[in-house]
Amino acid sequence: MGGSQTIEIEGKRLKLTNLEKILYPAAGFTKGQVIDYYARIAPVLVPQLRGRPLTLKRYPEGVDQEFFFEKNATQYRPEWVKTAPIWSEGNRRTVNYLLADDLPTLLWIANLASIELHPSLSLARKIDEPTVIAFDLDPGPPATIVECCQVALWLRDIFAHLGLESFPKTSGSKGLQIYVPMNGPITYAATKPFAHALARLLEEEHPELVLSDMSKERRANKVFVDWSQNDQHKTTIAVYSLRARPHPTVSTPVTWEEVERAWKKRDASLLVFEANQVLERMAKKGDLFEPVLTVKQRLPKLPGIAEARPEAIESELGGQSAAAQARGSPDQPSPSGRTRSATRKKARKV
Repeated sequence: MGGSQTIEIEGKRLKLTNLEKILYPAAGFTKGQVIDYYARIAPVLVPQLRGRPLTLKRYPEGVDQEFFFEKNATQYRPEWVKTAPIWSEGNRRTVNYLLADDLPTLLWIANLASIELHPSLSLARKIDEPTVIAFDLDPGPPATIVECCQVALWLRDIFAHLGLESFPKTSGSKGLQIYVPMNGPITYAATKPFAHALARLLEEEHPELVLSDMSKERRANKVFVDWSQNDQHKTTIAVYSLRARPHPTVSTPVTWEEVERAWKKRDASLLVFEANQVLERMAKKGDLFEPVLTVKQRLPKLPGIAEARPEAIESELGGQSAAAQARGSPDQPSPSGRTRSATRKKARKV
């Protein structure tokens, strides 16, 4: 690519600038390559972003320089870029969020050096109804994504006992994230306490490894299960989004078998993927996160769950401990598919 180009895509004209500018100095990865990645990943990324209020994380001088978040859409935008007005309680005003509903808009956003894309868990038209429940597993050094794998496997098997499918992805940074699709009439008032109760239950059962609150004093070598992302006013890194790391790593959907393999081998490198690898994976495996858009599920009705009481979930598991139900421990990962296939209830459909 040259320094700048004007392209026509899907009937819309777009000027791309500073294409040779290096945004990842350690990797020599340019702005043109960032735009090229987003253009090529768009068939699976745009459906994940469509209709969702989007927060941009922009790095105009590169990933090793200052950045800024942008929620309110800039007034200097093409007329075809869609926005959604959302009332912000924190700012006490309406924020005009961008909607990355098509390829031209995605490339326009990438041209702003918006390396990271952070969408809402809900659609703009139903902002108080999340389509998923998200669990962000964040390791405190010297713990790594390997320890996150063990926690993820415990979560997977507990979800299976509750009749819920779940889907893992890397954060593209240090941790792992688990999404439980809902895609039905549910509010954050239900999903947030459920996520909190489950995080507390895991901490009670595995205090040596799991934290359910952001305690800096206790973070060392533990995995923080961040349940607080399940909130109308928060966002999470989009699947397939680049991350602002030294190399162009990506928040990548993975299979449960890959999670188990990384845990068994204690090898964090098995869950690190850069842009070119993700494009190759998409070509071979397809969109591993597509079911997150289509699977419809509902949470079981649990007495006490509104107060985020962990015993509410433990009771649904039959009164046994979460550790026994999930058949996992830090020394022995659960066998691939064994617990799920043996114990999964029929998924609760909306």
